[in-house]
Amino acid sequence: MRNVDAAGLGIGDDYPPRIMGVLNVSEESPYEPSVFDDAAEAADYVDTALIDEGADIVDIGLESANKRFEVLSAEQELDRLDTAVEVLDHVSGDAVFSIETRYHEVADEALSRGFDMVNDICGFADPKMPEVCEAHDVAVAKMASPPDLERPGAVEEVDDIYEALKQNGLTDKTIVDPAFGGWSEAKTLEDDRETFRRLREFRGLGQPILVSINRKNFLRELAGRSTEEALPVSLAATSMAVERGAHVVRTHDVAETRDAALVGAAFKRERVREAGAVEVEELDVTTPREAARHIERVGGDPRAAPDAVSNVFEFASLSPEQRGALVAATKESGAMLVGGESGRTLLVGTPGALVRTSVAASGVSEALDAVLAEIAETFTYEKTYAERA
Repeated sequence: MRNVDAAGLGIGDDYPPRIMGVLNVSEESPYEPSVFDDAAEAADYVDTALIDEGADIVDIGLESANKRFEVLSAEQELDRLDTAVEVLDHVSGDAVFSIETRYHEVADEALSRGFDMVNDICGFADPKMPEVCEAHDVAVAKMASPPDLERPGAVEEVDDIYEALKQNGLTDKTIVDPAFGGWSEAKTLEDDRETFRRLREFRGLGQPILVSINRKNFLRELAGRSTEEALPVSLAATSMAVERGAHVVRTHDVAETRDAALVGAAFKRERVREAGAVEVEELDVTTPREAARHIERVGGDPRAAPDAVSNVFEFASLSPEQRGALVAATKESGAMLVGGESGRTLLVGTPGALVRTSVAASGVSEALDAVLAEIAETFTYEKTYAERA
């Protein structure tokens, strides 16, 4: 999984979960405690309710993306930007500041005036947005959206979210957001729940993941709670989201969400093995569809994904001799080796096939032997039983 540097803040598998607190300078935004039109009052809220409570990132919204409201033009958003910039001037705490917008003109101006990153709620529907973010060398959160600047996040079919996140490409510092919430009339609460169930699938894009699930309807309905009563369900989902691979959690409830995210991170499986120059990561794959996403990412044919759930290990670098040993081993073991122009290689197979591969490929490289032995140990019980004897 690629890590991203957001103005010095590391985001990705190698870092703890990051908390994105929310401030709105949009009078129409529905969550009143986060809405301000006075810069000094807003800055005090940022310092005390967000940064002091553990927010790593502060996301400032210029308008509400709620489907009930008219979409502002770039010019109207720019009219509100002065207030947002003034907030930055008054804040005393240390955080990464993100501007939430859909327009490249607004992003460009905000980044030129002190903002550190962009939260694009239309997922590069503005094709110049990635160019602006690359020119400023900043991180950008990209929310799944149709190619329409007036319909943010309204991807109605869960199967279409993955492709929506790829529209107009990905920058080296893109953070993907599968988009939870009632962005369109056709998107149902069950659609959101299905997206959450499939959260691991979006790791197949090879980018960090952001989730915005705080007090959302698809969670509230499960417990029959109002927005005001929905903090417990949000925190339960936060821990689950981080365990499933989310790296940034956007929230209004910073302190509580931080704690829930740390619990999720503490109980994630350790997935990276290293020996010498060989590094291998066990990918978080639970379905053939998830395996297919990763196979496509490294340049393989996704149709070659196994019919049953298999384990997938990703090698960051292999010498020609090491790769040759694995190719030969998989011909007999029943595992599959996939790689392409990315330079990364996937070893895909059932536990039995992976154990057989580790045996057949041994003897070529001490480093490769070491990581393969660790993979095999994941799926065998001999050591455990020997210790009990």
